[in-house]
Amino acid sequence: MTMLEGTQAPVFSLHNEKGEPVSLSDYKGKKSVVLYFYPKDLTPGCTTEACGFRDAHKDFSDLDAVILGVSPDDESKHVKFIEKHGLPFSLLVDIDHKVAESYGVWKLKKMYGKEYMGIERSTFLINKEGIIEKEWRKVRVKNHIEEVLNYLRDKEE
Repeated sequence: MTMLEGTQAPVFSLHNEKGEPVSLSDYKGKKSVVLYFYPKDLTPGCTTEACGFRDAHKDFSDLDAVILGVSPDDESKHVKFIEKHGLPFSLLVDIDHKVAESYGVWKLKKMYGKEYMGIERSTFLINKEGIIEKEWRKVRVKNHIEEVLNYLRDKEE
């Protein structure tokens, strides 16, 4: 597992759910970017995680943090996910998983005796200088959003 903490965040330009280009540099000057990678729209764990970020969105905004979700799903799946759950942040399309690879989260996974490549649920906190300040790998959804929020709050003190 490659540790990226303390290094410059890999730059990217992906399309969001509206087909608009979104780059990490678009958020230069924001205190923090919470970039979270998740396996698939409209699945139980990913829905729980997205709704957790949704429910804490105001708290993140109050700390000048923007939330961006990334998965290999296309724009239309992202739109359905956003509309069904009222997500107030953008979901980015990484169909070719190049950005996931650059962050080291495109991994060999095993389920029911089968092996396949997919996203290892991970979150990266990127500061206003574009440095990865904190990373959470192999995320378990329960309490994860609170953990990220608490880390941001502790930085404020």
